[in-house]
Amino acid sequence: MLGLDTWLASLSDGVTFGVVAAVALLLGLRHATDPDHLAAVTTLVAGRRGGARQASVLGSAWGAGHATSLFVLGLPLVLFKAYLPEPVQQGAETMIGGVIVALAVWLLVRWRRGLFHVHVHAHGGSAHAHGHAHGGSNRHAHTARRARTPVQAYGIGLVHGIGGSAGVGILLLATIHDHALAVLALAIFALFTAVSMTLLSAGFGFTLSRPRVQRSFHRLAPALAVASLAFGVWYALGAQGVAPYYF
Repeated sequence: MLGLDTWLASLSDGVTFGVVAAVALLLGLRHATDPDHLAAVTTLVAGRRGGARQASVLGSAWGAGHATSLFVLGLPLVLFKAYLPEPVQQGAETMIGGVIVALAVWLLVRWRRGLFHVHVHAHGGSAHAHGHAHGGSNRHAHTARRARTPVQAYGIGLVHGIGGSAGVGILLLATIHDHALAVLALAIFALFTAVSMTLLSAGFGFTLSRPRVQRSFHRLAPALAVASLAFGVWYALGAQGVAPYYF
């Protein structure tokens, strides 16, 4: 995605407010499609009840956390060209890989417990899909899947924002010579990363809430978890220089 970021930034003249704001907005909207964000949102939202509405709440909290650390840590860069020490950046990227791994493992644990098994029942003449946990008894107990809280999602977003996945966007904004304009562009960039993450989470939650997807999610969940787990391990190893790293 770095080439796309660079192309978007090339549309800005670094001086005209309208052009700078538009480019910062586009960079922010695109940022949510980075692979580490896609892996995180997959395991963050997967298997939660509430469809698009609850997913958008989690996504907005995740995006708000990301935008907070992105703006706070981006200020010294756009104002003073001051970078985080390399070990700190490396540690933050490794932590992001660990967060993705933890989310993937938790998804696998929930799947192993049978929390994504769905049965269709008829109530009052209409069909409803219900999740069941399959235990040792022959009875099926309806389960309310406890959602991850917005506070937890915000914390995950804070960790994500510390990492350098948005570094290219901030570096491009740092080329703006007017400090006030650079700070405003950074704020717009951070805001629209949060907006794009909310939209991405809502779309993913809406898709997973469809009855057909719910009925087959117990088969889809382990594949999503394993893919995210593998990506998280590779991301952490890449941050440590053990594996090829492209972010």
